[in-house]
Amino acid sequence: MGSGQDSAFTTGALREAIEAHSGEGMLALYEDDARVRVIDHADQPSHPRVLRGRGEIEEMLADSYGREMIHRLDQCVIDGDHAAFTESCQYPDGNQVYAESMVTLRDGRISEQILIQAWDE
Repeated sequence: MGSGQDSAFTTGALREAIEAHSGEGMLALYEDDARVRVIDHADQPSHPRVLRGRGEIEEMLADSYGREMIHRLDQCVIDGDHAAFTESCQYPDGNQVYAESMVTLRDGRISEQILIQAWDE
């Protein structure tokens, strides 16, 4: 069952949420029981950080989109119940973050996501 929100996953909805720095807009694209696996330098592929449900996902999105940085959707491809997208971000000091996601969609919302990210240190 979906979140009851009106937002469905489309390239336009994704772009609007990412580029408006909207954690709430992004959260509307997830199913209530969604799962996100995060892989980065701290969360290696054999032991990814796993977020379960909208509450845990909301915390991650609030942290990410609450930062002072520019967020940009670079590419998005949707094929049936799967989508892939890339996002690039830049802090005011020039440091950058790059993220790639592969998602599974259910009823027009994200049910599973693998997020791989890297950033300047």
